[in-house]
Amino acid sequence: MEEFDEKEVDKLAKLCRIACTEEEKKALQSQIASVLKYIQQLGEVDTEGVEPCYRVLETLTNVMREDEVGELLSRDKFLANAPSHVGGMVRVPPVIKFTQ
Repeated sequence: MEEFDEKEVDKLAKLCRIACTEEEKKALQSQIASVLKYIQQLGEVDTEGVEPCYRVLETLTNVMREDEVGELLSRDKFLANAPSHVGGMVRVPPVIKFTQ
């Protein structure tokens, strides 16, 4: 396997559109190199005759209950639980800020 050098870190940073200082690049290079070394070790494990595992719990079934229509709250009770409401609707903080 090729070494993960500084040139590869620069290429990866450009692809990810991140800016790194020289110190961050050196740390990133070291960390990625150790991950790649570990992956290479995993490639050396003998998996002959081992069935692939597509899911951890292959026998898992849906354990959720069926949806059932229950008693609904009246609008007044519902709005009484809301921290703020106006005109029969729950007031929430703005998610998108409009600028002109």
